[in-house]
Amino acid sequence: MPDWKSGLAAGVQPAFPPSVVVAVKALACELPREHGLPLSRLFVPDIRNEAVRRGIVASIGETTIWRWLSEDAIRPWAHRSWLFPRDPDFEQKAGRVIDLYTGRWEGRPLRPDDCVLSTDEKTSIQARRRIHCPLSAAPGEVTRVEHEYQRMGAWAYLAAWDVRRAKVHGRCERKTGIAAFERLVDQVMSQEPYCSARRVFWIMDNGSSHRGERSDDRLKARWPTLFPVHTPVHASWLNQVEVYFSILERKVLTPNDFRSLTELEDRILRFQDYHLRTAKPFEWKFTRRDLHKLLAKVHAREAAYAQAA
Repeated sequence: MPDWKSGLAAGVQPAFPPSVVVAVKALACELPREHGLPLSRLFVPDIRNEAVRRGIVASIGETTIWRWLSEDAIRPWAHRSWLFPRDPDFEQKAGRVIDLYTGRWEGRPLRPDDCVLSTDEKTSIQARRRIHCPLSAAPGEVTRVEHEYQRMGAWAYLAAWDVRRAKVHGRCERKTGIAAFERLVDQVMSQEPYCSARRVFWIMDNGSSHRGERSDDRLKARWPTLFPVHTPVHASWLNQVEVYFSILERKVLTPNDFRSLTELEDRILRFQDYHLRTAKPFEWKFTRRDLHKLLAKVHAREAAYAQAA
């Protein structure tokens, strides 16, 4: 490709042919390691330098490149985590969870006396005692929180979200494990409406506290009406209790300023009751059709990744 460099007469903007624009955008979409660059991400100056080195252009301004990339929302400096599903039964397991959210199980509608619970553990919630007390908001000033703190310990918060009734049941434990999880199960299943329900579906991930057939058998032996439903591996986004955890994180745990573990536990448990005053069932819109489309896209990406590797 020939070098391009526009003459900069007074008031004349440099002009580049479309082929140069396309070549620079293609460069921005490449991974640096594919071309031996000692970089993890490309930024605009890197793209400019590489375009000149390759002879795509003789010179070009960073603002011009920025404008071209903005046209197609290309941001090679940004990144996010990506997990390829590795559960061979991902769609089947995820579909069962989605069916429960829409009020169905094995092709049939749930009855009014069926219960659906979404459960998980939020681990290592620290109690951070700030060296100086926070300063409250004022006109033109946001709340200010001291950066330095003293660690006062940490809780694991185990919770079960009632999908159909918008209720949450939870407890704080010093550590997670089989015993801690079964204490949560006993806490919930020993009260109404769960102790007299026809079926109580427990949606849970594959954490070590409740993983495998032995765990399922142990739970069902103690509570015959309990039906464990496991999400696929790498599918925490299917677990509705994670939505509640995000609310707890925003409204209670951020910024983190607690004088003791007792105060942290009290705040978490009192928030459960506080939240129930206005809580409504989450409006779940992700359907089986959406799941099928998503997995088709993931499999296409996986195939492209395998080919590139």
